[in-house]
Amino acid sequence: MKLGKVEFCHFLQLIALVLCFSGMSQAELSRSSSKPYFQSGRPRTKRSWVWNQFFVLEEYMGSDPLYVGKLHSDVDKGDGSIKYILSGEGASSIFIIDENTGDIHATKRLDREEQAYYTLRAQALDRLTNKPVEPESEFVIKIQDINDNEPKFLDGPYTAGIPEMSPVGTSVVQVTATDADDPTYGNSARVVYSILQGQPYFSVEPKTGVIKTALPNMDREAKDQYLLVIQAKDMVGQNGGLSGTTSVTVTLTDVNDNPPRFPRRSYQYNVPESLPVASVVARIKAADADIGANAEMEYKIVDGDGLGIFKISVDKDTQEGIITIQKCLAAERKEAFRVFCESQDADLDFEAKTSYTLRIEAANKDADPRFLSLGPFSDTTTVKIIVEDVDEPPVFSSPLYPMEVSEATQVGNIIGTVAAHDPDSSNSPVRYSIDRNTDLERYFNIDANSGVITTAKSLDRETNAVHNITVLAMESQNPSQVGRGYVTIAILDINDNAPEFAMDYETTVCENAQPGQVIQKISAVDRDEPSNGHQFYFSLTTDATNNHNFSLKDNKDNTASILTRRNGFRRQEQSVYYLPIFIMDSGSPSLSSTNTLTIRVCDCDADGIAQTCNAEAYVLPAGLSTGALIAILACVLTLLVLILLIVTMRRRKKEPLIFDEERDIRENIVRYDDEGGGEEDTEAFDMAALRNLNVIRDTKTRRDVTPEIQFLSRPTFKSIPDNVIFREFIWERLKEADVDPCAPPYDSLQTYAFEGNGSVAESLSSLESISSNSDQNYDYLSDWGPRFKRLADMYGTGQETLYS
Repeated sequence: MKLGKVEFCHFLQLIALVLCFSGMSQAELSRSSSKPYFQSGRPRTKRSWVWNQFFVLEEYMGSDPLYVGKLHSDVDKGDGSIKYILSGEGASSIFIIDENTGDIHATKRLDREEQAYYTLRAQALDRLTNKPVEPESEFVIKIQDINDNEPKFLDGPYTAGIPEMSPVGTSVVQVTATDADDPTYGNSARVVYSILQGQPYFSVEPKTGVIKTALPNMDREAKDQYLLVIQAKDMVGQNGGLSGTTSVTVTLTDVNDNPPRFPRRSYQYNVPESLPVASVVARIKAADADIGANAEMEYKIVDGDGLGIFKISVDKDTQEGIITIQKCLAAERKEAFRVFCESQDADLDFEAKTSYTLRIEAANKDADPRFLSLGPFSDTTTVKIIVEDVDEPPVFSSPLYPMEVSEATQVGNIIGTVAAHDPDSSNSPVRYSIDRNTDLERYFNIDANSGVITTAKSLDRETNAVHNITVLAMESQNPSQVGRGYVTIAILDINDNAPEFAMDYETTVCENAQPGQVIQKISAVDRDEPSNGHQFYFSLTTDATNNHNFSLKDNKDNTASILTRRNGFRRQEQSVYYLPIFIMDSGSPSLSSTNTLTIRVCDCDADGIAQTCNAEAYVLPAGLSTGALIAILACVLTLLVLILLIVTMRRRKKEPLIFDEERDIRENIVRYDDEGGGEEDTEAFDMAALRNLNVIRDTKTRRDVTPEIQFLSRPTFKSIPDNVIFREFIWERLKEADVDPCAPPYDSLQTYAFEGNGSVAESLSSLESISSNSDQNYDYLSDWGPRFKRLADMYGTGQETLYS
């Protein structure tokens, strides 16, 4: 019968148990010597433990405790007087002992991969005295291995790469499987490798696990990745062994084994003749199945009639060949032509040539010598470029026109001529103009028909030595077609500027200066630039030649020195000297100028360093400086201003600050001279009180009231009877207010000339209270207490109130 994997394992366990039991039956045949042991009180003879090394099969699956072995001492007579105890690793928890018989059993399933052996100690005791009858001894219980662990690839899954087209037997990667079983016992940990997936491309060595190529010429372009499955099996690969698998991903890396090839043998492109320089004409690409650096291209034009017109370069991102109109080489020309070269519209001309043919070659940058036998690693194709006619702008006969003109030239003189023509077959007439953005000051004009350039304003080389202008040429039939020409006009110098001092000199002379002492060295500048350089001549003017104070020495190197001619300069006599100096240049004709040098007399120290140059120190009184005088004057002016302010304030205070009691009619004054008029008494400036007067009089108008308000303040009313005394009093006060410039505003007057009418309470006068017909009852006053008794007697009506 063919046993399965599990049944075979159980079969091996049974065989091991049988072997173990047979070994244990012979345990008592072997003796292990020990040192003599003496019980307390009396000597005893040598005794011996009886056992062998114990073996226990791992992974025991039985329900009963597993018998391990038996401990026995020759002191034990079998009468039960000896007791056995066990200590050490796993005692009582894993291993137990029968204290009467010495039989050892394992109570748990053991795993050799967790612990391969246990070290324990055995002791035989007298049951009555509980004293040892044998010395304590160590013994080992070893766990016997079974094949219960499959091989494992701890580093998997694996990835590896090899170049494509590698020869057979090229090592790819090594895989390693580990088995936790005991490598020293049987074949449980002996592993062999095999390939389950990946044939026929790869193979694996059974013992080492090294994976190698098995087929030649594996092409990355056909298949660039392979997935392998590797198996590791223990028991040397025999039936019943355990196995594990892992995956290996093998990637083929690229090599340069594919030459570039153009998809087409010829190309054709149409381009307009107006295409600017450096414009892209065409893009072509040679196909290469390789990738990365192996697919990098180099393109070049190997033949054709457009070698000087076109060039080809490589786009590093796409590996395309880019054909462009070639720029002119500015490095081979003068710098003056550089701007024109980079801005020229195009080098294509339909009227000159209508087509170009180019033969272009593409090749790999780095060819692999191993694969040169596959064919040339380059390819060629033909590119034909058709030039299309367009309406072109006028073209100047020269890219740059250099011209010269003297700065003394007259307005309207001719400087030079430019010429342009229409390159098209129509040969349209051309009109010229100057781009005023390049000639903002309008120094030049150009004849629209002939292209003659003339001066329009006076020129000054010292202001602008070179003028760069742009001339526009426009087709008469198509004004949108404009060509540009460049003109450089250099202004030639003439001697039109006189020399002058190079700077503003601050010259001083000490009071104790000696004759012949140099006090200043001067130089001159001239805005002109003669071709042979400047040469200046210095001298004193005719008026200053015979002065007794200073002299001049021309140093013949465009400088001059000023010297003293006497000693004893005094600031009290003269603090400043003015020395006129004559300077002449060497131009033709020569120009000259007179410049005045200011020399100040100063007080100097012993080293000749000026201390002070102010002459006022000798004129002002001792102890007073200019600053002190200014401070005094400022104080005087401040006092005068304060006095004026005090006088002004005192004049204003002469006006009375408190008005007469009868004339004070301000809005915050309320007088209670009369009894009052009820609710109407609280009205501020009751206009009806003035409008109801019997007589309306003409009075002078107030200066602080506008005519409109004055008109409204004098309406006509009908006369009504009124007290003449009060009416006259009000009129007098009103006239005084009208002519008084210090009166308050007109609408702030308040008057109580009459009592008013319409009061709800009417009069409360006690003179008429008793005889009044008022039906008001004041009897309640008698209820308010003694303090209101008098009022209750006056206003009460009852007899008991009047006589109480």
